[in-house]
Parts: sequence; C-alpha cells; structure tokens
Amino acid sequence: MHHFHYKNNEMYCEDVAIAEIAGQVGTPFYLYSHATLRQHFLAFEKAFEKAPHLVCFSAKSNSNQAVLKLFATLGGGLDIVSGGELFRGLKAGVPADKIVFSGVGKREDEIKYALESGILMFNVESFEELEQIDRCAARLDKKAPIALRVNPDVDPKTHPYISTGLKKNKFGLDKDAVVEAYKAANACVHVEVKGVSCHIGSQITQVEPFVDALRRIQELIAILEGLGICISCLDLGGGLGITYDQELPPHPSEYGKAVLATLGDSRVTLIFEPGRVIVGNAGILVTKVLYTKKGENKDFVIVDSAMNDLVRPSLYDAFHAIEPVVRNEKETIKADVVGPICESGDFLAKDRKIARCQSGDLLAAMSAGAYGFVMSSNYNSRPRVAEVMVKKNQFHVVRKRETYEDLIAGESVPPYLR
Repeated sequence: MHHFHYKNNEMYCEDVAIAEIAGQVGTPFYLYSHATLRQHFLAFEKAFEKAPHLVCFSAKSNSNQAVLKLFATLGGGLDIVSGGELFRGLKAGVPADKIVFSGVGKREDEIKYALESGILMFNVESFEELEQIDRCAARLDKKAPIALRVNPDVDPKTHPYISTGLKKNKFGLDKDAVVEAYKAANACVHVEVKGVSCHIGSQITQVEPFVDALRRIQELIAILEGLGICISCLDLGGGLGITYDQELPPHPSEYGKAVLATLGDSRVTLIFEPGRVIVGNAGILVTKVLYTKKGENKDFVIVDSAMNDLVRPSLYDAFHAIEPVVRNEKETIKADVVGPICESGDFLAKDRKIARCQSGDLLAAMSAGAYGFVMSSNYNSRPRVAEVMVKKNQFHVVRKRETYEDLIAGESVPPYLR
C-alpha cells in the first residue's frame, strides 16, 4: 500500500494536494510519503521478528538524509557501496555498527574510513580486496570484520543489468573459490570472519530464487564449519521486487516465511539489504507538460523532466505509470512522454495511453522512489530537481533544487585561459 491517492479527481500525497506542492516548489520534483516509507520498513521488520536480524536499508536506492534518518529512528542499519554513502549514513544518525560495506571496488581510503568508523562488516568480493583490507587494518592496528560474498549461480529471472548472482556477473566469488578465500581470511591476523554474504539481483518477483540461493549458502556454511570457521552472520542481500506495472511480487511476509522455513533452527543473525521494496512505491516524480506535438505517426507530450532526472526508462526500458495529477474527462491518446534533452532516448514513457494533455498540466511518474534522484545527473547542464517529503498534512523540502550557480561550483579556469 502507498499513500498516493485521488480525492475529488485530484492526486494527494497523504493529506496534501500535490498541485499545491507544485505551486510552491515548482517542477519537476521528487515526492516521498513518510507514512509509506515507515509502513514498508516496518513490514520488512515484522517479516523476520521471530529471528535475530538486522535490516540494512540499501543506500544506493535512495540516499536522501531524511529517508536515511527515518529508517535509523526505526532501528535500521545501512548497506553502503561507497565512502560517500558511509558519510551520508553517519550524518543521518545510522550507528556505524549497523552499517555493512558492499561493492566490488572499495578504494583504500574508503576501507580506512570504514575501519576508523567501526562498521559492522565488509562484504568482500575478491582475494585482492581481502588482502587490501588486511593491510589497511594492520596499519590501523585493528581487526576488520568481514563476510565473503559468494556467487551462488542462481538465476533471479530479472533484467540482465540488475542480475548479480550468475557466474557471468562481476559480483562475488564462486563456491569453490570462496572456500579458499575463507581459509585465507581465517589465517589473516587483522581480519575477523563474521559471516557469509549473498545478493542475487534486483526487482525479483518470485520467492524461489531466494530459497535456492539460501540452500546453496547453507551448504557452504556446513563446509566452513567443518573447517572450524564459525559463521555468526548471514547476509542475504536485497532484491525483492515491487509492482511497477503488472508484476505480482511476494509480500515481505511471504518472503520471510519462506526464508525462515528454509533456515530451520539455525541461530545465525540474518542481515537484509532491502531498497526498492521499501522506497520504490513511496515516491513519485512530478513533472509539468511544456508542449504537445502531433507527429505523423504518434503524439508527443513534452514535459519539463528528462532522462537526467529519471534515467530508468532510458537505461532499462523500465516502466513507470504516468498518471495525471488532476483527472479530467478528456479523450485518451497514445503518446510518447518525452523530455527536453537532445537524445532520442530521452523519454519517460513510449506509446503510452494517457489522457490528452495540454501545456501546464501536471503528470506523475509513479513508483519513482528507488533509483530515481540517486541516479540523476546534470546532463545538458540541467540543475537537479528538488526532493520533498510529506507527513500527514505538511510537506518539507528535504533537498532544495539546484541553481545554475551550483552547476559550476568547483570549476575553475586556468590562468592561461584568462
């Protein structure tokens, strides 16, 4: 459930009319529902209440400080993939010992920052990374808590760009290599083996791939325990999908039931890294129609947001429902909803049936709370948009719109060009 709904044919976020926000903030802007964010996070928590666990929200899906702060107040941790996300998490009040550092390309300075901050653990993805972490920990006279990420070769049946658990993907170590890596880690003086990590992909709409991966991880844990390597944490990653169009993903409770049944009487601490399933349908992108154009073969609706604001349709051919902020009785047309950027790939929707629009109408790209603003850019020197959060009958700008001056902040002209 989300809290975007129509009242007298006008779209509201909780108890605030979206047109009212647009009138004060301008367009485009991302809009998040506090109630939906909270509800989705707690639904995931409840799904695993019978087992020791930690929900580490995936910062890469939405790293706004207000969003991270909300989850921190609910007891959540954070899954990060960069020093910048660590900085954001700490600034938002996420305890360092609830932060897991994932990703294949951790730099030395990022590893040092994480060790000095006292994070929960690193999810290690290669032998060379393990060696780098051991060296950094030695220089700091610390023990680095780690899990090794195993690639279970499970097909998540999702878009190939967001599949991460197959042998051909860059992530993790295969089962044979990971056993050798655990032996090496166990022998490192400045490394503490805490767990096993696994993440098979994103926008997964079936429970079975998660269960298959868990069974393979259980086999690995049995091998490791036979070698005297104790595993206290099991990081199952994220990846649970949401409804964008016609998908019917399992509810977190169904996912939790399947995981706990497969896990049996094991008392390892479960770590989860949900992102999209919590924030995806908690946010929308609000945009304004600039012009309409009737082509020979199709109609075009030209809006003031573009692929630099929401890149998923251009990058993945991803579907986002396009809804009017104010409903009317106008005829339905088939049109491309496109932006101002000079690329043919700049679109929010193609060949979409929508109500006929006119200049000044407001549209909402739905299900945009995950991988929306975080993937935006300044391409075509377009300032990045504002982010707004609604709680009940109030709204707050949680990131102000960039200005033209922001675009050139940090740039300089060398003396020989002056």
